Amino acid sequence: MDSRLRSIGVLLAGGVGQRAGLGRPKQLAEVAGRTIIEHSLAVFEAAPEIDEIVVLMTPGYADQIREIVERGGYRKVSKIVDGGASRTESTWRALRALGDEECDVLLHDAVRPLLEPRIITECVRALETHQAVNVAIPSSDTVLVAEPVPDGEVIGEVLDRSRLRRSQTPQCFRLSVIREAYERAFADPEFGRRPATDDCGVVLRYLPDVPIHLVPGSEHNIKVTHPADLHIAELLFELPKAVPAGDRRALAGQSVVVLGDTETAELAAAQGARVHAFSRADGVRVEDFDSVAKALDGVGGVDHVVSAPVAAHLDGLADEAAGVDHLGALNVARAARPHLRGSLLLQVPRGSGALHASTAAALTGLTRALAREWAADGIRVNCVNTAASPLLVAQTSLDILISDLSGQVIDVRVDGA
Repeated sequence: MDSRLRSIGVLLAGGVGQRAGLGRPKQLAEVAGRTIIEHSLAVFEAAPEIDEIVVLMTPGYADQIREIVERGGYRKVSKIVDGGASRTESTWRALRALGDEECDVLLHDAVRPLLEPRIITECVRALETHQAVNVAIPSSDTVLVAEPVPDGEVIGEVLDRSRLRRSQTPQCFRLSVIREAYERAFADPEFGRRPATDDCGVVLRYLPDVPIHLVPGSEHNIKVTHPADLHIAELLFELPKAVPAGDRRALAGQSVVVLGDTETAELAAAQGARVHAFSRADGVRVEDFDSVAKALDGVGGVDHVVSAPVAAHLDGLADEAAGVDHLGALNVARAARPHLRGSLLLQVPRGSGALHASTAAALTGLTRALAREWAADGIRVNCVNTAASPLLVAQTSLDILISDLSGQVIDVRVDGA
């Protein structure tokens, strides 16, 4: 029998986005094909350590969150609660919504969409032996204490950077501990005039005998606060991610259409997939939309489509390269969309030089645009930039198909890497 306490992720999304300069809460702004809050929801939903999710949302927007939860299939979400006028009030509302049963609570800023699963794992593990846990990273900047003078400020003290940390979230507690800290805070008349800026600050002030254990955070775990942060987050999402090693036998029984790449088709078939392979020899030319559409219409519903045409640019024919590599990928996407249930994978043909660079740039842009447009329907789009052996490219392609990656451009450049 599992005797561990339940672990509940609480997404604090009560802000209005004023500093971000948006006309709506910043957690509903779109980054990398999803709203910010949906990225955070997805991380907690996928974390095996998390049993339940509670969302604190800006008043008036709960219905939008319910739509996101239903559309995304976030089954762990048990409650959507209106947030308060401040961070501390939102946290208190969340704590009241959790009931009386003891549990571990992970309080996370919903506008930190790049939270790594590793951090959740380490926080839950730390709560097995600690009652309070914070996520923090070393300060790379020198921090000064300013002293006021008549004409401005001067440096009063230079703090020891080796001991300084920048606080992140989630901030994690035993429910009874964080609830007691807030009860003491609200009983203190000074708290309203000098509120804490986060939950660890409440515990540190009102339960000073409870040590707060530190878990290493990540430089990528940024908080989207200002307009520039939206662009930074977008760029961070575009950084290549490692393709998770999965069980390729998960493709067994799934319908996979492969256009052009015999290695990927053969490997998928060996894993039990129902493979439909098409090539120019079959009369399917990706630069001809009608021929691609006819082939896919004949297949019907399909789980995955892989577009991997032969590299037309290798013989230096720019017109043919544009037709096969650029227009071909777009034709495959258009023809596949009505039939697609799972994912589209675009392979950049092997090569070098200006034509190859043009192809890679075009397919990268197409991948990210389609990933954003198709995310609402649960369809993933990825790209493989190939420079390794056909076998390694095929193996990586199958790993991407069975992953939950989307909007990613994966470089496969060195065999064995």
